[in-house]
Amino acid sequence: MRIVFAGTPETALPSLEALIASRHHVAAVVTRPPARRGRGRSLHPSPVAERAAEHGIEVLAPERATDPAFLDRLRTIDPACCPIVAYGALLRREALDVPELGWVNLHFSVLPAWRGAAPVQRSIMAGDEVTGATAFSLVEELDAGPVLGTITERIQDDDTAGTLLDRLAREGATLLVDVLDHIEAGDIGAVEQPEDGLSYAAKLSTADARIDWTRPAFAVDRQVRGCTPAPGAWTELDGLRLKIAPVAPTVEDTLAPGRLEVSKQEVRVGTATTDVVLTSVQPHGKKAMAAADWARGATPSPNAVFA
Repeated sequence: MRIVFAGTPETALPSLEALIASRHHVAAVVTRPPARRGRGRSLHPSPVAERAAEHGIEVLAPERATDPAFLDRLRTIDPACCPIVAYGALLRREALDVPELGWVNLHFSVLPAWRGAAPVQRSIMAGDEVTGATAFSLVEELDAGPVLGTITERIQDDDTAGTLLDRLAREGATLLVDVLDHIEAGDIGAVEQPEDGLSYAAKLSTADARIDWTRPAFAVDRQVRGCTPAPGAWTELDGLRLKIAPVAPTVEDTLAPGRLEVSKQEVRVGTATTDVVLTSVQPHGKKAMAAADWARGATPSPNAVFA
């Protein structure tokens, strides 16, 4: 089956590679335009564009998915189906109508839970025990199309948003190929999403990542892991911002919320319940370092409190 794949970040690469290795023919990829990054702020193609170029696959990178030249080229390629993973832009009706068998989106939650931009981060922060990935038919409403296939995945106690997303991206790639196989065979049916369990996963802001030490230790742990690696959980000490890596909860309740206790071996912080131990700290503009090393250099006062 001739397909056009849409995706942009590294998260989409497992699906692209799985589709290239499948029986389907990836005629082109659609991705976001080159973006500026790095110290020099030079333009770089997206990870999907780079990987497609390595395989000799045509790259379409329109400024807008409504660009007439892009739509004309998509119609000329005439894909039967268009799988999409983390493309990063909305597709309107004129694009959705091009492939005869529609667009199949791989989303990293068990829909209808956590529709939106940050499903993995929000599921960790909410304390969910299980998440997954869903392949569904794309419609103009946000992540609302009928479901074609689902997998589930337990959220591990040490999962960060980064590690969980990597795992879901790999397992979801297998799901996506399987769904396309059945679409080609014509033996798959779509199931409308239920209204029960509907929730939305808004993109994380910097404010979302500020640690609230007045919450219980398990909630602090979940917040930090959900914000790792991006946007990065943070707090302030004496007006200076510090990025905090995943913490280690303890069973001791010895410190007031936000209060620091520094020893040679560790740095503890109080929460609304039990203390947590910091693993690493990254001062603004510097590299991350072991929490004990940071404390030796920063020498926080005996009454120091994170804000």
